[in-house]
Order: sequence, then C-alpha cells, then structure tokens
Amino acid sequence: MSNNVANEIKQDLTNFSPENFSKGDSLWNKAWYKFKRDAMGKTGATIVFIYLIIAIGVWFSFWGGTWSDTSDDLWVGPSLQHWFGTNVIGQDVLTRVIYSTKVAFEVGFIVAVLSTVLGAVLGALSGYYSGTWIDSLILWMMGVLDSIPFYLFVAAVAFALKGNAFAMHIAMISTFWTGTSRVIRGEVIKLKSQEFVEAARSIGVTENKIIFKHIMPNTSHILLVQSTIAFVAAIKSEVILSFLGLGVKDGVSWGLMISESTQDLLAGHFNNFASSSIFLFILVIAFNMFSDAMQDALDPKKVS
Repeated sequence: MSNNVANEIKQDLTNFSPENFSKGDSLWNKAWYKFKRDAMGKTGATIVFIYLIIAIGVWFSFWGGTWSDTSDDLWVGPSLQHWFGTNVIGQDVLTRVIYSTKVAFEVGFIVAVLSTVLGAVLGALSGYYSGTWIDSLILWMMGVLDSIPFYLFVAAVAFALKGNAFAMHIAMISTFWTGTSRVIRGEVIKLKSQEFVEAARSIGVTENKIIFKHIMPNTSHILLVQSTIAFVAAIKSEVILSFLGLGVKDGVSWGLMISESTQDLLAGHFNNFASSSIFLFILVIAFNMFSDAMQDALDPKKVS
C-alpha cells in the first residue's frame, strides 16, 4: 500500500472521530435552531415568560398588598390608584388578576409535572410489556378513566375528599396522565425493538434499567411537549372548575373572578370580567403558540 493511500485512510478515520462531530447535529440543537426561527413560537414563549415573572413576583411577595384587601372605593373605574378599577367590595381588580396568575401557574406546574411523570412511567411499562397482563391492566385503567366525563369525575373526587384543597389537582392528575401514557406506550413499543435495546439485553442489563435508563431518555422530547400541553389544559380546567365552584376555595383565580362578575355585569361594570378574561385569553393563546412551536421543533420527522 502506497504512503498516499495510507495517509488518505488515516485522514478519513480522523475525520470520523467523535471529537469532530458537530454538536449542532444533535436533535436538541437542531430543534433549538428551528425554534429560534419560529417567530410565533418565540412570541408565545416571551409572553409565557412574562407571566412567569409575574407569578414569581407574587410568590416572593414583590407585589404590594394582597388580593383580599378592601377599600372604600366601590365599583370605581380605572384610575392611577386602581389601574383596572375595583369590584363591588372595593378590592383592586389588578391585584386580584396578578394573584390569579400565581394560582394558575401553581396548578399548571403541579398537574403538568405529576401527570407527565405518571403517564411516562405507566406508558413505558405498558409499551415494554405490551401483550402481557401489565399492558392489559394499564390499558384497562386508561379506558375506564377516559370513559368518565371529566367534570363529573372532578365533582365526585371533590365530594369524596370533602373540600380538600387538592381535590382539583388529584382529579386532573388522575385523568391527564392517560394522554401522555398512550403516546409513550407507542414510542416505547417502537424503541424496544431497536438495536441498542437488544445490545443491552445481550449483556445482561436488567429490564428496569433498560426501560428507565436506555428507553425513557429517548422519549424526553415527547414528554416535554406533553407537559406543555398538560400545563395549559390544567390552567383552562382550573378556570372552568373554579367558575363552577369545584376549584379554588380559599384564594382567588380567574375562574372565581369571572364567576363573581355576574352581578357586576348586570350592574354595568365590566372591569372584573374583562380583566380576568383578557389575562386568561392571552396566556392560553401564548402557551398554545409556544407548545405548537416546540412540537414542530422537536418532531424528528421535521428536524433536519
């Protein structure tokens, strides 16, 4: 073999070394690059971030006053003292809207995280043991929960827990996990036949490690999208449940504000209703834009 041929082969092997692979070739870097080029997605993410800052500010008491403070200014319009006016008992509408933002993020975060984790674990077990009694049991549970009307189920849970502050959270987590579980089950069924799983089995890796250490990390992009979907669904559900009297009890939320504004509207005062509705509408639209952009960016079929 001539020296030129040997040098060419050596150069080719050098070029294929791991050190020379670009980090930009990973799914996450490609997704980030695509997300940065999505104007709608970036706009949605910015709005969500602003809402998050508001919620954190309330959490750490950066916002002066509390939502329950009253004054002698009853049903007044917007002013320098009360930017969004006051309600029938003199409570500042802006303060109530701000505190409701914190409640929305608390509910959304708790429900999204726990329902996603529960759905991921059960979906992974169902997919890995597809065709067995474990899969049949999990599919049966999903079918039963999906067949029960959501708000009827929440009412039943709230009644069973007798006014427990977390009745709404428990009801939403108990139903939201099924969507994530179905998606993860299908993905795991596909992944468990891949070569890296067969290789892990061949060297004696336990099934638990295969599921949670080798297969589950490859579903992280799906879980991220599912968690954002669950987040916005939890916020919308909390508003509806609070409006119906099944949600927030000892606090304030956009749903409660809309419910309380019934008498305000009859009297010709729209501050309470308009403020809570607009804040809710903007957050839901922004989160949907953000979620859609992430779904497009993290879809392996669309990332190139």
